[in-house]
Amino acid sequence: MTEKKPKTEDILRRLSDVLDILKRISEDLQDISKSLKMTEQVGVSEEAHPPPLAAKPSKAVAKGLEDIRMMFPENLEAMLLFEDKESYISIKPKQYLGSDNFAKIASIVRGAGGEYISAGRDSHFRMQK
Repeated sequence: MTEKKPKTEDILRRLSDVLDILKRISEDLQDISKSLKMTEQVGVSEEAHPPPLAAKPSKAVAKGLEDIRMMFPENLEAMLLFEDKESYISIKPKQYLGSDNFAKIASIVRGAGGEYISAGRDSHFRMQK
């Protein structure tokens, strides 16, 4: 029984695959870190300046939509359509996202308390105001 040693090319290919995965994980962690920093800054800002009791709903809605847009890196934001609904913000893709971008967007949405609504052609991410 002789052991078959892997070829150098096979080892290099496997190492390259591992490096690609680690790069994706690193990018995801950077996006999550940016999202958390934005969320933290928004939270600190709200604590320092609480909204007045008689705030106008239209201003609060517009601010909520912009805050949600800011949670996404520019490259992901450009792929998304944000719609202001009555009690939530709907986030729909403008184009095919692919699994990596979908996972990044889903992670940001879930991290901010949102959810994915699977409804065929009407599937979207939903974040409460």
